[in-house]
Amino acid sequence: RIRQDFMIAQGLLKEPFKTSDTNSSAMLEMALARIRQLSAHELGHTLGFAHNFAASASDRASVMDYPHPYVKLVDGSIDLSDAYATGIATWDKLIVQYSYGAPVEPKKEKEYLNETLERMKASGIAFITDSDARDASGSHATAHLWDNGANAAAELERVLAVRKVAMNQFSKYNVKSTDPLSVLEDVFVPVYLSHRYQTESAVKNIAGLNYKYATRDEASYTFVGKTAQLAALNAVLETVAVDELVIPQQVISLFPPRAYGYSRDRESFKSNAGAGFDPVYAAATSVEMTFNFLLNPERLNAVAINHALDNNNLSIEELLARSKEKVFIGISNSVYEKSLAATVQERFINTLINAHKNDKTQIHVRAAILETLTELQKNLKRDREASSKQLYKMLTDYLTNPQEYNSLPTLDIPDGSPIGCGL
Repeated sequence: RIRQDFMIAQGLLKEPFKTSDTNSSAMLEMALARIRQLSAHELGHTLGFAHNFAASASDRASVMDYPHPYVKLVDGSIDLSDAYATGIATWDKLIVQYSYGAPVEPKKEKEYLNETLERMKASGIAFITDSDARDASGSHATAHLWDNGANAAAELERVLAVRKVAMNQFSKYNVKSTDPLSVLEDVFVPVYLSHRYQTESAVKNIAGLNYKYATRDEASYTFVGKTAQLAALNAVLETVAVDELVIPQQVISLFPPRAYGYSRDRESFKSNAGAGFDPVYAAATSVEMTFNFLLNPERLNAVAINHALDNNNLSIEELLARSKEKVFIGISNSVYEKSLAATVQERFINTLINAHKNDKTQIHVRAAILETLTELQKNLKRDREASSKQLYKMLTDYLTNPQEYNSLPTLDIPDGSPIGCGL
């Protein structure tokens, strides 16, 4: 874990192995801050405390959340000084008081516990644990892993701004002079995918719910408002915009074929370009990640159901229309950008097809997806781009004979969760 945070810092800082001492200190401080936070987290488990994955939305109110390093831009430069909070926080103190505190006579234990519960409620900190936070179809508005901020959409936009700075300043000095240059490719992975967990956080506001583990006389839940859902949708769709997917040419030129003994592993981008680095595959993995969250069948069902219950909520038709408009916006210029745009469109169509085929997808959602696919087929038939002709064939094959259609293989996204595999 200390190695992973060291690598994240190594990728984010400008020329960490050129200007040396200051940046080396920043990398080490960030990694040590992570170990300090992790130690407090594991001690909490030893004391019997569960994860609270909603705490990050209340200004990092508990070490029992999974924190993502909070990276700031200060005067246009990346600042890691506040990457992790220091010490236990408000929620931690409250759960220690509830679990281990003792009333002072003449106060009775029940009275003491009830008073502590009231302080918990008054704090405004939600408690939501694993079962409601880990699943890709989860819908709690603030319970996520490896996220930050009270507003998931605004935080995603901020993370994308940090990511762009990190990509544009990335150089050969992000590895040591004694490292093979091909190691740069692995250091670049956590930079390029630095938005992955905040994307999931923002997605869960779409068809999102604000709820707690309520007792009988408490309010049970409320819908995330349509305005907030649209803000989340817009932020999430920005992650598949071509200008966010483009890797600067000067960065691509830094990635040679792998040196002997330094082959790609599960934390590397795969390549469909032989020994060379494949920027299209890297973009496709990021895009597929976003669409798998956004177009998750259970999420699409929830969008439709929430709209049926309250037509002020976001509808499935509007979600699909806005997504389609973003994906087929058609402003790409260079050949590289056009190849990325075609990849985004291909993965969008493929994910929609998979949702349409999925047994969990409800009939009214399948109908909306089918309408979108049919409309896309008509539009692509008129387009003279070679990639559009291929997409038209892809849609025609599915719509003509869905039983025989084979979806595109799932892409392997590099492992990234600091704790566990595939979580």
